[in-house]
Amino acid sequence: MTQHLVVDAESFAAAAHVSRETMERLKTYEALLRKWQASINLVAPSTLPDLWNRHFWDSAQLVHLVPDATRWLDLGSGAGFPGLVVAILLADRPGFSMRLVESDQRKSIFLREVIRATGAPVSVHTVRIEEFSWPEGEPLPDIISARALAGLPKLLGWASSFWGKATIGLFLKGQGASAELTESAKDWIFESEAIASQSDPSGTVLKLWGLRHANPGLER
Repeated sequence: MTQHLVVDAESFAAAAHVSRETMERLKTYEALLRKWQASINLVAPSTLPDLWNRHFWDSAQLVHLVPDATRWLDLGSGAGFPGLVVAILLADRPGFSMRLVESDQRKSIFLREVIRATGAPVSVHTVRIEEFSWPEGEPLPDIISARALAGLPKLLGWASSFWGKATIGLFLKGQGASAELTESAKDWIFESEAIASQSDPSGTVLKLWGLRHANPGLER
């Protein structure tokens, strides 16, 4: 995909090709984040001047990688990146739903406030990932995503509980992505693609599928 220079809301809109209504929802999200940031450390203060690239565009780049996904699970959502941005962008996709798992109570309250203000098709689960259970009887997620949550070996251990045969993992990673893949291959079998980040020249989106434990008898 062609690299885009995103510096503000206008350049984000041009790069992401989103409607005016969707941009209004994202601007509402931005305003709430800046307001709540004064009392809750939602993002690193040093990233605020580059909010549209560092957080919004970084999250939005996942959308084009999975054109048909409708059931999405985002682990360790924090301030909503990438899950809440994705949900706002895909709010008009028929049948789309996003589940955010975030253990921090204050961040969960913030997420619910953004959801209320934007009408995004999202549910928030305020639990530790280890304690989260996928709703019984529902098809497993099409997509599992995470950003800046944990190393890939630990991340796959968490995600494996919700990973179906058709599930795809999208994990936003930094310079250590290759080493994390190598380490993960000791315990897990999977197919993978490393995709250059659209927001960070040193970043990578790891796309994984076909996940299964290398030693099923040792899997917890």
